[in-house]
Amino acid sequence: MKQFQGRVVTPGQVSAEAVVTHQGFNTLASLQMALQFGDKKVKCGDQNNEELHGKSLIGKALCLPQTIGSTTGGLVLYCACAMEKNPACMLFSSHIDSLACAGAVLADVWVDGVTMPVVDCLGNEFLNYVKDGMKITVRENGIVEVE
Repeated sequence: MKQFQGRVVTPGQVSAEAVVTHQGFNTLASLQMALQFGDKKVKCGDQNNEELHGKSLIGKALCLPQTIGSTTGGLVLYCACAMEKNPACMLFSSHIDSLACAGAVLADVWVDGVTMPVVDCLGNEFLNYVKDGMKITVRENGIVEVE
């Protein structure tokens, strides 16, 4: 097991299986079709992200460098949480961008019963170490354990 210390954006504690991308995560392209058409597995719809396309995102520890794409990304993330079709957590190797942060914080404040811990600034070593299927545990203090 290896531990990484990050900065807590939205608090919470969770354990989940990792899904990993080394490129920017386009929130709109990845989640829109699943949310709009009721995909229960919430498969990533972004054809430009070969690492995630077609993989289930619901209940997973989404490990990524940053989000990219449309200014609606924060709203899409908030809606995923409101519909209970969100990743278990989002773990950023870099600083979180303002749109993803807004969506995560709004969901944390306004969506009852849904917790999606978000931790950023985990570093490149984190993203290079973690692989799909590894068990991730997020602690309240921003420690991320990878098994």
